Amino acid sequence: MGTRSHTRVGQKKAHVRRREDLSEMPDWLKEKQCPHKKKYMAGKRIQPKNLTGRETLPYLVDEVFLAYNSARLREACQLFTGRMLDPDVTIGMSFSGALTPAGLGCSSIIPLIKAGFVDWIVSTGANLYHDLHFALNYAVHAGSFKFDDTDLRDNDLVRIYDVVIPYSDGLMATDELLREMFRKPEFQHEMGTTELHHLIGKYAAEWERKHKLKDVSVLAAAYRAGVPCFTSSPGDSTIGMNVAGEELRGCKLRVNPSIDVNESTAYVLAAKRAGGRSAVVLWGGGSPKNFMLQTEPQIQEVLRIKEYGQDFFIQVTDARPDTGGLSGATPSEAVSWGKVDPTKLPDAVVCYTDTTIALPIFTHYALAKHKPRKLKRLYDQRDRVLKALRKEYFTHNQVKMLDGSEPVF
Repeated sequence: MGTRSHTRVGQKKAHVRRREDLSEMPDWLKEKQCPHKKKYMAGKRIQPKNLTGRETLPYLVDEVFLAYNSARLREACQLFTGRMLDPDVTIGMSFSGALTPAGLGCSSIIPLIKAGFVDWIVSTGANLYHDLHFALNYAVHAGSFKFDDTDLRDNDLVRIYDVVIPYSDGLMATDELLREMFRKPEFQHEMGTTELHHLIGKYAAEWERKHKLKDVSVLAAAYRAGVPCFTSSPGDSTIGMNVAGEELRGCKLRVNPSIDVNESTAYVLAAKRAGGRSAVVLWGGGSPKNFMLQTEPQIQEVLRIKEYGQDFFIQVTDARPDTGGLSGATPSEAVSWGKVDPTKLPDAVVCYTDTTIALPIFTHYALAKHKPRKLKRLYDQRDRVLKALRKEYFTHNQVKMLDGSEPVF
């Protein structure tokens, strides 16, 4: 027994000596065992100062948003202001979810448009429809998700979660003005959604002026700034519903999605052919995200024009990637479709959070950190970029018109 006990004591002492030997091993051996340690420890040390209540929002983002999705939001803010806002970058933004009824149009989207921080937009039609309530000075109120919906209906009100909108003197009144608008001569032809929204934006700007309002309508701001506004699903909103309703009465307004596909593609290709870069900022997912990203597959896969994908990618989403939905699809997955340049993945950020939290922070940070850019006014360049797209398509593929004639540029 004594011998075995003595052996265990000896083994314990030897183990202690081995630990001491490791601490005294030569530098070359340490480096061999941890060759990449410095690289992985190159990030900011996490030891922020105590908050005092006097800090600015950019300070919070830069110095306090240090881990998890706060860090991803910091990376997005810094990538946007540090590189994406360079003059040669054309920036598209997509907007999903009911953002304008929640006030995000007024607080964030309009300031981004005015500062030249967004050059073209893809939005749900619902966002652009509810945007018109603000131009018309119709009431939209904060409420509660706990409201009794049957009682709301009885009181002529609708809700979007915790946002309350009057039915008759809100929705119905907006619809009536849209139908009256669509009967006017300038609407009596086939068009894409950018032209449709540009024309509506002209009226929205006039409604703002009439009601002595300033910068409350996204469509009015986009009209003034020459920012094209696409809707990826034109029939999937009350604007589209009213277009359809007027068609029953003989209205000649027709929305052609092919015009939108070619026009959005032309903006991306024009940015690249001018020696510039193309960027996307995706607020949420859904159809607007896909429509914005499909511009590159349209160039490469359908038009057979050599291209490599978007140069910058930022997305804020609450969707998971493992369910297979587009809303949660990552930029690395988008590489397989040609949507994102594989060499630019370091310039891609995904932040998993609520847009209503992230967008105001992102906007404030951008306005605080970067001076306004010169407006690109892409809407005014529609004819030129579409002509260039058409010419490159026919020249690259060496094809003729379906009737055998030569294309005219």
